[in-house]
Amino acid sequence: MMPSRLLPFLSSLLRLPAVRALLAQLAAVLPCAALALLADASGHGLTLFQAVLLQGVLAMLITWRVGLAPWWRPIQLLFPLALLAASALQLPPVLFLLVFLGMLGWYWSTFRTQVPYFPSSRPVWDAVAAQLPARAGLRVIDVGSGLGGMTLHLARLRPDIACTGIELAPLPWLYSLLRAKLLRAPARFIRGDYEKLHFGEYDLVFAYLSPAAMQALYDKAKREMKVGSLLVSYEFSIPPYIPDKTILTTEGAPPLYLWRF
Repeated sequence: MMPSRLLPFLSSLLRLPAVRALLAQLAAVLPCAALALLADASGHGLTLFQAVLLQGVLAMLITWRVGLAPWWRPIQLLFPLALLAASALQLPPVLFLLVFLGMLGWYWSTFRTQVPYFPSSRPVWDAVAAQLPARAGLRVIDVGSGLGGMTLHLARLRPDIACTGIELAPLPWLYSLLRAKLLRAPARFIRGDYEKLHFGEYDLVFAYLSPAAMQALYDKAKREMKVGSLLVSYEFSIPPYIPDKTILTTEGAPPLYLWRF
């Protein structure tokens, strides 16, 4: 790789949350190792558990300081402890491979998209269904459809409309697809990135993503969605854009935000 291209590559690499989380763990190792050496020289050494716990706490604090999403903090705290526990239990290596493959299939590119799995509930699905016009032939897309609950629910309530879910992670997508076939539900599930869709093909776009993805989602919707169509976000607003409507589905639950284009 040419030196002129190396700097932009490293810069883009360092913007990935997973890379920054890994660097936080590596940075936490150094003071822990220094403290362990000093403690050993003084005759009051740290136990392995204490050193690992300290590394997790430091990594969590570094993660908070560099501004990663809040859900990274418990991961950083527990990661060294999980490694210690796995080492103590002397688990077979193939088990780690299976766990890795399972998590890869479930979360896939969460490290890039910063959108973990967030399941919605039936009151949310019913509230979205209530916003649909009565006319037949509407097209609805659930962005990041997870296990397909909302898409299947809308398809059952409104067999006169086209309900689609799109999911990037393979395992949730496969589960949704098989579930739709077993239930013989008139719902369609796509595995892929919603950024490659054209929102102009849909009358309602529903998203339950994360704050990190909302600005790009709104920009795409504003560029592509047709007049009169709806963008619906559960829980996450999109400052500074004021929603046309806010719905509380149940007491104490996050709101639904609606923007009409």
